[in-house]
Amino acid sequence: MHTLDTLDAMTQHQSTQTMKPATAAKKLGVYLEATPAEFREGAVSRAELNALQADPPQWLRDLRRDGPHPRPVVAAKLGVSIAGLARGGVTEPLTTEQIEALKQERPEWLERERATQAEVRKEAARLKKRDQERAERGN
Repeated sequence: MHTLDTLDAMTQHQSTQTMKPATAAKKLGVYLEATPAEFREGAVSRAELNALQADPPQWLRDLRRDGPHPRPVVAAKLGVSIAGLARGGVTEPLTTEQIEALKQERPEWLERERATQAEVRKEAARLKKRDQERAERGN
């Protein structure tokens, strides 16, 4: 009986667990400052986050499509690291239109950072393959 009471309490606690709007925005991949005031001003429950992910409202669909996008999303769309964005002088969120313009312009910093990212991915793949081979040999 005691174990069930504890389990009930844990289940209740989990269902009412909330997060700050900044955390929820990060999980949703959107720039917090571009979200509606109601979103920024309140806590977000896990159930609300799941509902936003499962059936995004129009404001969330618009933000994901048009931006402005947070740095991790900008970096991913440009194929560079967040540090590479900073080295390129990009410190503010960018819209999809601005990202597309950068892709068309192909500034030197972007080409350099893309090449760096390609090398990083290549090295990571090499290390992963090496580790898999070692595991297969039992080392």
